[in-house]
Amino acid sequence: MPAENSPGIDNLDDDGYPAYTMGRAAAALGTTPAFLRALGEARLITPLRSDGGHRRYSRYQLRIAARARELVDQGTPIEAACRIIILEDQLDEALRLNEAMRRRAGDTAAAEEAP
Repeated sequence: MPAENSPGIDNLDDDGYPAYTMGRAAAALGTTPAFLRALGEARLITPLRSDGGHRRYSRYQLRIAARARELVDQGTPIEAACRIIILEDQLDEALRLNEAMRRRAGDTAAAEEAP
């Protein structure tokens, strides 16, 4: 039986589970550990730390880092790339909230019209 604090099979599907070491994350992205550290310094991603103090990244963080790398590869300075990604994320969230409010308003209007 696994210990309470040990990673379980359930974590394999968790997009936020920090399963990747810095070396594996950098290799998966085709970049260097220094690039990942720079993203952390810019506060775009904040890796969790293992008990030994090593950085650990989730799949979600790797997707963000991949987007940053795409922008940097196109010539965008890393600080600007990080700001662009943050703004894109804020826009996506605002659009999701707007759509949810429209659905609620539509449901309310439909309920008021019902006999």
